Amino acid sequence: RLLDVIDKEGLKNTTFIYFASDHGGSVEAHRGNVRLGGWNGIYKGGKGMGGWEGGIRVPGIVRWPGVLPAGIVISEPTSIMDIFPTVVHLAGGIVPQDRYKRGFLNHVCSPFLFLVEANYVSHILTPTGGTIWKAHYATPLFQPEDSGACFERGICPCFGDGVTHHDPPLLFDLSQDPSEENPLSTDTEPLFDSVMKRIGKAVEEHRKTLTPVPQQLSPYNNVWKPWLQPCCGTFPFCWCDKETEKADDTL
Repeated sequence: RLLDVIDKEGLKNTTFIYFASDHGGSVEAHRGNVRLGGWNGIYKGGKGMGGWEGGIRVPGIVRWPGVLPAGIVISEPTSIMDIFPTVVHLAGGIVPQDRYKRGFLNHVCSPFLFLVEANYVSHILTPTGGTIWKAHYATPLFQPEDSGACFERGICPCFGDGVTHHDPPLLFDLSQDPSEENPLSTDTEPLFDSVMKRIGKAVEEHRKTLTPVPQQLSPYNNVWKPWLQPCCGTFPFCWCDKETEKADDTL
């Protein structure tokens, strides 16, 4: 419906459109015995699970007539952060020059893509010659163990006693094993030592750039805060009927 309006208003050729999901499905979500959290296909895990593909591999669809040809596929790792330099450019701004440049206008893939949680590197991706290597430094403890989710906790933690730290990290070849079922070793991958050495060096260099911050994933920071939510009706009895409520009735 949004695309139809853009086309109807004659804005198709001057509008940059990017569609993506907010992480993968939250597989623990349920109401009673009914599971509501979606399905992540062949990918392990889901939303909030320390970087398993089921939580971070999401649809990414771009429409940009006159700039990006229709039907092309980018198979290398990208991020929603790639939108930022493109949008800044379109707005006439200049992105900081002291970090690598990405974006759809001038897409230069960084050699590494990091995920940092609780002030430590959780996992790292690096594309090399058509192969996408992925190393997990920490993974959540599934409950039950083989369930692919944290049903007993309701959400997978990313620090503390709810995760396992791996030394050496778990290494996967996503090009051949997108389900992350078979961690590699020196016995199964001739390039294991060289890849891990390259990744280890990149992580050490990256850690030097990190500044500790207050814990943003604490229970308090994750609980629902009704005073921050839009409210139709008399607070805290909030409900909204989009068919009958007027905009000026919204508090």
